[in-house]
Amino acid sequence: MGCAFVKQVKHAPGYEESTLLAYETAFTIKEVESLYELFEKISHLIFNDGFIHREEFQFVLFKDNNKRNFFADRIFDLFDIKGNGVIEFGEFVRSLSIFHPYTSQDEKITFAFRIYDLKNAGFIEREELKEMVLALLNESDLFLTDDVVETIVDQTFKQADLNCDGKIDPMEWKEFAKKNPSLLKNMTLPYLICC
Repeated sequence: MGCAFVKQVKHAPGYEESTLLAYETAFTIKEVESLYELFEKISHLIFNDGFIHREEFQFVLFKDNNKRNFFADRIFDLFDIKGNGVIEFGEFVRSLSIFHPYTSQDEKITFAFRIYDLKNAGFIEREELKEMVLALLNESDLFLTDDVVETIVDQTFKQADLNCDGKIDPMEWKEFAKKNPSLLKNMTLPYLICC
């Protein structure tokens, strides 16, 4: 009888099989495997523990882990599906899948809604919309008077809050996004298709 040695591949904590992730997302198995290589690099930038921490996420986006960005923080929070302060590989792939060119517009609209629903209440309130508008302006280095910001928020609510109940629900958001496709322009990253 001979001995057989099987090479054990060590994966990061929270690793999930490529075939499962490809089945559940818009990615192919080969794309998931490529994403694992990227995940490994990102998750070892600062903490070297196989998880992507907020600081590593910020560093990848800005080459500076001390720069805070409202949208990056919001996206990190949505990628951190378990809410444990880190992004595991499965969360990374499932969340990135939203930005895949083959992901449906409806899924992208739902994710965009979640970005604006800061309180995770299932609807967008006026103050949440205002906070997002201010963050967008700030991160674009655009400065508008309070009156102009209020007008933007008022007009958006006038168009989106179809039942005039003071909040935007997911169905209203869907209608609004379909009439305003620029809301989704950053929701597709063509380079996610690798092969």
